[in-house]
Amino acid sequence: MAGPGPTFRLHRLVWANRHRELEAALHSGQHDLEQEDPRGRTPLELAVSLGNLESVRVLLRHNANVGRESRQGWAVLQEAVSTGDPEMVQLVLQYRDFQRATQRLAGIPELLNKLRQAPDFYVEMKWEFTSWVPLVSKMCPSDVYRVWKRGESLRVDTSLLGFEHMTWQRGRRSFIFKGQEEGALVMEVDHDRQVVHTETLGMALHEPETLLAAMRPSEEHVASRLTSPIVSTHLDTRNVAFERNKCGIWGWRSEKMETVSGYEAKVYSATNVELVTRTRTEHLSDQDKSRTKGGKTPFQSFLGMAQQHSSYSGAPVQQAASPTNPTAISPEEYFDPSFSLESRNIGRPIEMSSKVQRFKATLWLSEEHPLSLGDQVTPIIDLMAISNAHFAKLRDFITLRLPPGFPVKIEIPLFHVLNARITFSNLCGCDEPLSSVRVLASSSAASSSAASSTAAAVSGSPFPCEVDPTVFEVPEGYSVLGAERSEPLRDEDDDLLQFAIQQSLLEAGTEAEQVTVWEALTNTRPGTHPPQATVYEEQLQLERALQESLQLSTESRGPGSPQNMPPSHAPPSFEEQLRLALELSSREQEERERRGQQEEEDLQRILQLSLTEH
Repeated sequence: MAGPGPTFRLHRLVWANRHRELEAALHSGQHDLEQEDPRGRTPLELAVSLGNLESVRVLLRHNANVGRESRQGWAVLQEAVSTGDPEMVQLVLQYRDFQRATQRLAGIPELLNKLRQAPDFYVEMKWEFTSWVPLVSKMCPSDVYRVWKRGESLRVDTSLLGFEHMTWQRGRRSFIFKGQEEGALVMEVDHDRQVVHTETLGMALHEPETLLAAMRPSEEHVASRLTSPIVSTHLDTRNVAFERNKCGIWGWRSEKMETVSGYEAKVYSATNVELVTRTRTEHLSDQDKSRTKGGKTPFQSFLGMAQQHSSYSGAPVQQAASPTNPTAISPEEYFDPSFSLESRNIGRPIEMSSKVQRFKATLWLSEEHPLSLGDQVTPIIDLMAISNAHFAKLRDFITLRLPPGFPVKIEIPLFHVLNARITFSNLCGCDEPLSSVRVLASSSAASSSAASSTAAAVSGSPFPCEVDPTVFEVPEGYSVLGAERSEPLRDEDDDLLQFAIQQSLLEAGTEAEQVTVWEALTNTRPGTHPPQATVYEEQLQLERALQESLQLSTESRGPGSPQNMPPSHAPPSFEEQLRLALELSSREQEERERRGQQEEEDLQRILQLSLTEH
């Protein structure tokens, strides 16, 4: 074991929760704050797992990394929630948001420098949220991000603001970034209320104490985390492989090409993309657990949202042990790298359910496209990813080692039943001209002189272009407010997870209450409805679609089908129609796949017979 200078000094002080000695050791500057112990934990991760609040407070004051993930893929905040300690959750959440804001401010100059060096342009990014389930697809929104870039100024217009209270929030907003000597001026323009919120981003302009105080979460936010399951979802792309898509019949297949926004693009499939979702519930009370389990609906079960449950309780809990060290592991055992803990561990016994689904992402890559992914598009995605979970997932995907070409179109999975399809179009107003964008004359001349060459398609595109500087100014008549944003940056990814994979009726009251399909899909309590006209129109459209789907499917089956039953006196409920339509949709999809496979096999047999005859 250790001699006069024991190894893992900070970890041992954390284990004993000797926070005053820990403070002194950190002040000496002789210890690595992010050193891993033999079990892979940093001092902060160990302190959180043991529930030692005083040590956690000391480590966070010395800027221990809250954004780190453990070897098992759990964030520090998630481990804090598992302790069930509201003060621990509040503290870790506050410092996590503080460190995120600090990193965001520190990265602004580099991002602006990349923008400054890249040519000016205008482009539109169309986001379509799709699903293989017809009715879910109907509820999915779409949006077009319009992007102007001039020098170190950037403007992004959007109408899809985010996701809150189980509904998509819409409004006309512009986000304007203007580079300055000490940082960047950020303007959030609310066109609906004609209000502009301004903020200057720069490390020198923000007092750390003030910024930290502003990040303190509300009691409601903390309580919400402590009464909800811990959900972790991520795209596992470690084994991803890109393959060219093929078209044509067997034996005469060729590599697939498609035209997207006027550019010839090669179509690739990214295989071995896994969407891993894990849910932990050990911190929940029995009431919260029963409410979570009871919230699963037939609709969600059909979509595969119900997860396989497995409890990882590990070794038997000893009565004399503490709640955060249930198997009574001694520090000598824990810090001895040669000692095997087997199934024993510190922290609460984990109760976890997991789900792994394999997806195919699709890429349309054009080598003719004049935009540069790394120089022009990635800085924009980095800026937008600061406050937008969709862009964060897109950034994670495009940072993979992609095949050559610009991704004019990308389709990636977000959650189990949701995909995002992003299309780049209207480059410099080539499809729909804009008054704020002017194509440079030299570009047109270059295209005409190069008309006979194979590069004509590239040089002939309306690029480069000149962007009107007035698009980055405050519109006339708008009110300019101070540095406060209209709303704080929210952890939107967590809210989206609620929409995609958690119970839609978590707040729908007791299990005995009857809910409508509208309430199930929008997660409203029974009896609370949107405006009556909206409800009527949406329900009418859904019912009409369901009836047509059922009728078409029934007719295609013929008179001998068991589906052709005499009509009963009581028509099926809307919920029953929904269930039947979803089942039929799934059945028809399976039938299409079966027919396609059968045709492929028939073609293969015909070709083999043809070869043997000759």
